[in-house]
Formats: sequence, structure tokens, C-alpha cells
Amino acid sequence: MTTKLPYVKKAAKVLFGAALAATLTAGVSAKELRLASGLPPLHPAHDPLYTDFQELLPEYSDGRLSGRLFGTEITTLGNMRASILSGMVEVGLFLPAYFPADLPNFNLVGDLSMLGHQNPQVTAAAMSEYILTCDDCQDEFKKLGVVYTNSHANPYSVLTTKPVTKPEDLDGLRLRTATPQHARWVEAMGGKAVTMATGEAFEALSQRVIDGTVTSISDVISFNLGEVITHITLLDMGTFHSLANHSVRNNVWNGLSLEDREALMKASVVANVRTTARWLEMVAEGKGVAQENGLEILEPEQSLVDATLKFKDDDLVDAAASSEERFGITGAEAKVERFKALVEKWEGLIADTDGSEDAVVALYESEILSKIDLATYGQ
Repeated sequence: MTTKLPYVKKAAKVLFGAALAATLTAGVSAKELRLASGLPPLHPAHDPLYTDFQELLPEYSDGRLSGRLFGTEITTLGNMRASILSGMVEVGLFLPAYFPADLPNFNLVGDLSMLGHQNPQVTAAAMSEYILTCDDCQDEFKKLGVVYTNSHANPYSVLTTKPVTKPEDLDGLRLRTATPQHARWVEAMGGKAVTMATGEAFEALSQRVIDGTVTSISDVISFNLGEVITHITLLDMGTFHSLANHSVRNNVWNGLSLEDREALMKASVVANVRTTARWLEMVAEGKGVAQENGLEILEPEQSLVDATLKFKDDDLVDAAASSEERFGITGAEAKVERFKALVEKWEGLIADTDGSEDAVVALYESEILSKIDLATYGQ
């Protein structure tokens, strides 16, 4: 017997309605956030910063939150701002250094890489506390339509195609830099600073457009720089910390309950601490890969260390004055001093622990998160 078409349509409607009801029910019980780091899989700011964050969301929210992680085929660091503002991405890695005019108060301290502590966990915590409690910084993020969570940090050195151990070795060298302070250091040492994205350094080095880069030794692995450099100088160049780890689209944050905001912040902090630790692991791994590939790892002569320290001290006043002049920041010098004080504070706090993940996360909770009203934060 042949079934008549009207009955087929009716049955289809019933099935569709049931499926829709099930979908809506699932949507009420769990919210899936669209996540993107904008970086390749091997990069620490992707794994573990975003992979672990994705895993921790349902754990800390009792299943109310989850995440769908998109790759660089969807968005990159360069267009993350547009991706978040369009709603294509709801939580993404944001680099304020790309937008100095929009986030001048953030970049005032974010650009001071050479204030970064040799233990990047110290810098990450100091940076996170500073931005979370900086009213001017928060106003900047509100205007962009995103909510800041925290910042991680990674240590920087000098990777080159020529040996660099003393100041005169830098004379005339074209070095890629990621922050204005590193650029000023290169120029002060007699080199030429070149601004470009991290992902462009490999090609620029291979074509001898640049002679080196001020970056993390982990880039020997993350961006295969071990194939295009010949020397690594273990000069302490501070940290890169101009980062907004899990920037949340404003309307998404506003739609979260207090409990889910707490869960998201906790997941973000744990992923942050793990990522900073991963950077240190990859620095060690990068040195190993460099040695296997015949790269020379050099210690700087005292003359280069002294010249770098002098530059750092002299530059702080100039950096504050420049920020006030270029972007109209008020009280820049006092803000720099506050950041320096937070670095000292966190150096002491972390030194009094065993340095484990649990200990550092506990400090974030007691020293930062417990003092922020998440019911009104980001509003």
C-alpha cells in the first residue's frame, strides 16, 4: 500500500519538531562558545592556552559552558578584532599591541617588555592584576566591545643570523621586534628595528630581509626559526605580555550568569598559568633543538648586559612622556611605577610558594579574583 504524501509531510513535521525541541532544551542547559586563538596548533598560545581552556570550561561550569575551537582557517591574530566584533568568534586571543591608538593605557605597560621578570609567571600575574584594576584600561576595552580576562607572558631573547655578544655586534643589524620598547632598544644599540608579525619572520629571515628577531627561543620550534637562524644570544630581553588571553565578546559576557562568569574566569586563569609554564618548557626544548641543528647558543658579554640595563632605566621616563604626548594618557609615569610595584609584589608572592600550578592559581584567586565584583565587571 502506498502512503499518501500529506501523511509523510505530517510525520516529517513531527520529527522536525521533536528534533528542534531537543536542540532548544540542550541549548538551555549548555552554552557552546565559539573560541579561536588565531595561532597554529604548536604555539603555546593555542595549546594549552585555548585547548585547555576548552577542556576546563565544562568542568568548572558543571557542564553549563563548553567551547568549539576554530583554527587559523577561520581567523588569525591579525583579524581577531574583526572576528570578535562581528560575532564570528565569541572568545579570542587579542593582541592590544596591534591597536595602540585604541588601547593606549593597556599598551603603556604592555609595551614595557623589559620590565618583565625572569620568571614570566610574575609578569603574567602583575599584568593581569594591573589591567583588571585599571579603570582607564577597562574603559578602552568597553569601547571595543570586549571583556578582558588576563594576560600570560613569555621570555624573550635575541635570535640572529650573525653572532651577537657585545653592543657593537648589533650595529647595522635589522632585527624584527614585537614591542615599541624592543624597537627602541635595537635603535639605541645601533641596529634597525623592523616591525612585522611573528609569522612573517621565517620568510623574512630566509630571504635575508632581516638579520634576526627579538623573540622567544621557543620560536625555534613554533615557527621553525631553527632553519633560518644561526645564533641565539641568551640576553634577558624581558617578556612579551601585551596579550588579552580570552577576550570575551561583550554581549556574550553580559548573557552569562554570575556562576558562569566565575567558571570562565577560573578556566582562563588555569589555562594562563599552564601556558606561561609551557613557554618555559618550550624555551628549554628550543635550546635542545637548536643544539641538535648546530646553532650556536651564546652568552652576552657584560658590556652588552650593562648597555641593556642602562637603556631600560633611561627608557622608562621617555616611554611615559611619549605615551602622554602621542595618546593623551594622563599620569603615565605614575602608572608605570604602579606596574613596577606589582611586578615586585608578585615576585615576593610567588617566591613564597613552591611555584606549582595550584599555588599560583590560588594566588590569582586570593589576590585578584576575590577582589573583583564579577556581577558588575565588564559592564
